[in-house]
Amino acid sequence: MGAVLGICSAAQCAACCGSAACSLCCAACPTCRNSTSSRLMYALMLLVGTIVACIMLSPGLEDFLSKVPFCKGSGQQKTWDSVTKLTYDCNGIVGYLAVYRVCFALCLFFLFMALIMIGVKTSRDPRAGIQNGFWGIKYLLVIGVTIGAFFIPEGAFFGSVWMYFGMIGGFMFILIQLILIVDFAHSWAESWVENYEENESKGWYAALVGATLFMYGLTITGVVLLFVFFSKSDGCGLNKFFISFNLILCLVVSIISILPSVQEKLPRSGLLQSAVVSLYTIYLTWSAVANSPDANCNPGLVNLVTGDKKTSGNFDSESIIGLVIWTCCVLYSSLRTASSSSKITGSDSILVKDTGDSGNTDHDAEEKGTGKVWDNEEETTAYSWSFFHVMFALATLYVMMTLTNWYRWV
Repeated sequence: MGAVLGICSAAQCAACCGSAACSLCCAACPTCRNSTSSRLMYALMLLVGTIVACIMLSPGLEDFLSKVPFCKGSGQQKTWDSVTKLTYDCNGIVGYLAVYRVCFALCLFFLFMALIMIGVKTSRDPRAGIQNGFWGIKYLLVIGVTIGAFFIPEGAFFGSVWMYFGMIGGFMFILIQLILIVDFAHSWAESWVENYEENESKGWYAALVGATLFMYGLTITGVVLLFVFFSKSDGCGLNKFFISFNLILCLVVSIISILPSVQEKLPRSGLLQSAVVSLYTIYLTWSAVANSPDANCNPGLVNLVTGDKKTSGNFDSESIIGLVIWTCCVLYSSLRTASSSSKITGSDSILVKDTGDSGNTDHDAEEKGTGKVWDNEEETTAYSWSFFHVMFALATLYVMMTLTNWYRWV
């Protein structure tokens, strides 16, 4: 992760290591809010940590490390070679347990940030400099904690206990992820309906209907494929139950979305939101049944496409798709400006409020004119800083469990 520090130019080093309230990733972007740029920097940190965790699972990494001089002595914690050089067993820095250690360090960092940011109301708080600056120190801190995590004994205690923390945190992030997806679908539908009402263009209406039908088409296709490939007439009862149960829930959500009481409360809501949620629900159902250890009820995506037997590779199709959706949700939560849709999702604590310009209009105009990051939180914070870090800690646990297939830790 130290390579990320190379992104900072020489002119930005002062802001990188100081308490300046500007974030480097958006320094060249016009009218970039401070609240947005800071969240992008934290998202970048999380994405870099995920890449490092993925590298730990690379099939050829262990073979490469075996050629490194100080990585000889496999099977021992440390040995001395013929020329009295200290060598280590590098098998411990690859595999599932290595992913646990990297994500453990990231999770601790975000939880620490969540604790020290409790109660921050404006960027005038002395802790605002820690939130929006000191990026070089933050990355060095994460690197140091990550290195220290690899000195945790390799016994079963750390892996098994941290796995349960990961399962709970990953499940909680799935709920947050669903909130973000609902908010995205509502904003999408609201924007297109508003364009249709303002322009009276049938093109927007046709696009809205087409997108809804396309989502429902993918949902129905997914359900059919799940019944065909992940259930059998004389078995796989658990798979049948979950597929049928989630299908019923999708139908219920679709009916509720068009009820008169719902339409009266939210006139611009409709079937598009329920279609997106239904498609995401079917994806989660596939992800669950695809992780079943029963080979008779789980052919695997590779087997469906190529006809080969399901492999036990580190990067399976479920993990890749899960990471893609996770990445989109993390970036969305970092860029999103909340609108009235947050009233139905309860996501005010997650998404940024559109606070507009801060109190110092002249200063903001000057900053915007030069295309620099400007502080929009002098009067009030645009989002809950503490909750934001809690969400990213849960996101770290989710990616940890996704990479390790949820039920394995060795």
